[in-house]
Amino acid sequence: MRQPPSIDAWGGGGFRVSGLWRPGSLLIVDDLPQDWPVASLAALTLDHFAPVFAAGPAVEFVLLGTGLTQALPSRELREGLRARGLGLEFMSSEAAARSYNVLASDGRRLAAALIAV
Repeated sequence: MRQPPSIDAWGGGGFRVSGLWRPGSLLIVDDLPQDWPVASLAALTLDHFAPVFAAGPAVEFVLLGTGLTQALPSRELREGLRARGLGLEFMSSEAAARSYNVLASDGRRLAAALIAV
């Protein structure tokens, strides 16, 4: 039975995931949280999504936390994800963390890519 991790808290430069503090940005793919070397939306490239692409059908769409505020990802990023058959939802990292918890508990197959604030 699937048991996705929960994002319990955010801010202070990281996230608390299932009770454990993880400094820095966070990527959750196929229910596995991992460090994500992205410090800002401006620095984000398609290469940062390699683990998402490798997961194949385990991911339907990417939930992107863009930092402190919602911001539009680059056209290259939006079109690159679409070309690989992935949807993209983007919002502030706080809103994305809350949304991830709801969607994962509903059984949705998503990747959460959250820039730390």
